Amino acid sequence: MTRLGMGMMRLPLLDENNQTSIDYEHVNKMVDAYMDAGFNHFDTAYVYHEGVGEDAFKKCVVDRYPRDSFTISTKLPLFIITEESQLEPIFTEQLKNCGVEYFDYFMLHNVSGFTDTAWKNVDLYSFIQKKKEEGYIKHIGISTHGDAEFLEEILFDHPELEFVLLQINYLDWEDEAIEARKCWEVARKYDKEILIMEPYKGGFLADVPEEAEKLMKEYNPDNSVISWAMRFVANLEDVSIVLTGASTLEQIESNIEEFKNAEPLNDDELKLLEEVSKIINSNITVDCTKCRYCVDSCAEEIDIAKLFDLYNKHKMLGRDDWSQFGNAYLNYSKLDGVGIASDCIECENCIEECPQQINIPEVLKDVAKTFETEIYGFEN
Repeated sequence: MTRLGMGMMRLPLLDENNQTSIDYEHVNKMVDAYMDAGFNHFDTAYVYHEGVGEDAFKKCVVDRYPRDSFTISTKLPLFIITEESQLEPIFTEQLKNCGVEYFDYFMLHNVSGFTDTAWKNVDLYSFIQKKKEEGYIKHIGISTHGDAEFLEEILFDHPELEFVLLQINYLDWEDEAIEARKCWEVARKYDKEILIMEPYKGGFLADVPEEAEKLMKEYNPDNSVISWAMRFVANLEDVSIVLTGASTLEQIESNIEEFKNAEPLNDDELKLLEEVSKIINSNITVDCTKCRYCVDSCAEEIDIAKLFDLYNKHKMLGRDDWSQFGNAYLNYSKLDGVGIASDCIECENCIEECPQQINIPEVLKDVAKTFETEIYGFEN
């Protein structure tokens, strides 16, 4: 039976320009609403919210609820691991951060070409298997943004893995780069438990282009746009948990309501989603899900995820002059200690961290041209 999980990657902030300024009072309300609705799985990671994500889980869940009332998944940060000696201290730190004695689900974070320095040079699999044998982990697995062929190689070489966390949504289902359907099929072939991330594609599927929304509403005016995305993932076979991120109480309440009412899609609805996907893809300028992995690697302290979000929203308006998003860019540019798009030095560290395989420096050039030159005419 599929469960709804609460992802803690994009928690509400007191200062939108400071990822560590988590609004704990607001998160508490979100957690309470989620638990009161009968759900109990939380997902976090060592790197979320610039390193305070696991501690946020402790403060808002562990310190407020008995251990047997929830399950938790977190991830070993392969991005920073280069040698065996790091594993034990980081794992111990994660247990302390989360305030638990064991993890229900523990995974290697983003096993892919972006993290091959860790998984090729360090015996990560033996380490997590050992921690499971010692009782510190109930289930071991991986999260990955690799393609189906890559996933099959990993699962063939490591039968000890029990689950995989995959990026699956209707927009990525047949995408040739992400191969969501093919990855789902590989996981089923190897009889692995499947957890789903990014069911709304970082918010894209909650705010679709007007043309796509019109198709959905003409078919069923009573269904919300987001319900289509939830119904798609909630009814896939062999999926145990659908992780939905939320930044507000309203969003988590919406996720709960949509999940509880997620009836299977019929053939006509699936065909309609194919048309919707074509429309969305034709309108998306940058395929960014706002995971923020790139931000942590930026030497110029550019909030890449924020700037791409503003850029996408501006472009969806279909205009090249001033917009509210251009104004938001200007306000951002005046903050102390932040980099703007034109500050990019093209070191390409961000490309290595991007699960969506975006050529970030090239896109930042377009962002700079749009907001800094064409709209405001200022130079950095």
